Amino acid sequence: MSETQNARKQLPLHWKMAIGFLAGLGLGLIVYAAGVGSITWAQLAGQACEAGATGWRCESLLKLFTEVITGPAGEIFLRLIFMLVIPLLFSALVMGVSEMGDIRSFGRVGWRTLGLTIVMSGLAVVLGLVMVNVFKPGAGMDPAQAQQLMSENAERAQSIVKGSTDAPKGIQMLVSIVPSNVIQAAADDAILAVMFFALMIGVGMVLTRSKAVDTLREGVQGLFEISMTLIGLVIKLAPYAVFCFMFNLSSQFGWDLLFKLAKYVAVVVSALAIHMFVTYSLAIKFIGGRSPLEFFKGAQEAMVLAFSTASSNATLPTALRVADELKLPRRISRFVLTVGATANQNGTALFEGVTVIFLAQFFGVDLTLGQQVMVMLVCILGGIGTAGVPSGSLPVVAMICAMVKVPPEGIGLILGVNHFLDMCRTTLNVTGDIAIASMVSRGVEDPPAETLAD
Repeated sequence: MSETQNARKQLPLHWKMAIGFLAGLGLGLIVYAAGVGSITWAQLAGQACEAGATGWRCESLLKLFTEVITGPAGEIFLRLIFMLVIPLLFSALVMGVSEMGDIRSFGRVGWRTLGLTIVMSGLAVVLGLVMVNVFKPGAGMDPAQAQQLMSENAERAQSIVKGSTDAPKGIQMLVSIVPSNVIQAAADDAILAVMFFALMIGVGMVLTRSKAVDTLREGVQGLFEISMTLIGLVIKLAPYAVFCFMFNLSSQFGWDLLFKLAKYVAVVVSALAIHMFVTYSLAIKFIGGRSPLEFFKGAQEAMVLAFSTASSNATLPTALRVADELKLPRRISRFVLTVGATANQNGTALFEGVTVIFLAQFFGVDLTLGQQVMVMLVCILGGIGTAGVPSGSLPVVAMICAMVKVPPEGIGLILGVNHFLDMCRTTLNVTGDIAIASMVSRGVEDPPAETLAD
């Protein structure tokens, strides 16, 4: 049998991830429903578990399994991805800018990307605010259930609130984008600062013509290719990591939290779905000049991985490959997708707006139209600056709540369902990145390879 026939029989990665997702979700729900999480090792071994005893004998079997096997396995997968994200972000952005050919081309692409990002983020936030004001999910919350949820997550909520107060605000946010030490910025995961440095290097390459610069460009291209190759190897582990993520989530929480916060979850998910399948479909059709059906079919692998990992940065290499399969010019896709992994967070902006108004409704804080407009603007800016990692938007939500006099500790109310919603909004974030790359690419083609070398 030929190698080609063997390759055809291999199941596509996104189907493997879907199987891992469903298997982890199904097994986790079975474990939750059966109450296995309450069984201790001592009970299984037929030993007594005395009051006040400590150690592995009296640990929950589920806790042991998630802390020793599935938890570390999922964390190792994400660490492998994040280990390679900085070199990938840096090299992809440098190459994307340097391949523009001239500053005017870079300016046109940059301004068009920025304009589309702001417009699509604005539409997302407006849609979310309209839906949360129409359906008012916070007004009908059971106070007893809400108090229980907040008390269970009080410690984590306080940590998030503290993190939001320590983060730079106002003009300091702008200042922090310019790194005084790019190595330190990379070590601190200051993605925007690293991206700014990469943009400067790319602009410098465009303005400087010499053999040494051509050699450096080849070196950066080599770093990009190595990063893509290594991440491609890591991504093969994604189905197993997805199984671990979903098992951990569903075995510990089941469907209970989703039912308790059903109205809030329904508003967020519905708004995300409308923006992705309606707003973006229209934009892809009339601005990008593409068939929405073909676009979503081509982007499905990146969408599945985004949903599974809840991280735009972790999905970046898959999004770059999907852009190649959609025949988008590489110099456009490298720039737009790399910047978009941090700066184009439509789903995050929508989620932040809905969550702030939801908490305001629950606490009985009547926000004026002017305050809601301010929330909308801050959400758009917050979506641009939010880290493309799991739960990266929570400190921004806490910060906005404090701005409009909504108790930021109320964020503990939604922490139980946050990971599921994070998966949903990351799917929109990544899909939006690819969609904007498609729109910016309309009428643009990659120049011949020899032109770039001149």
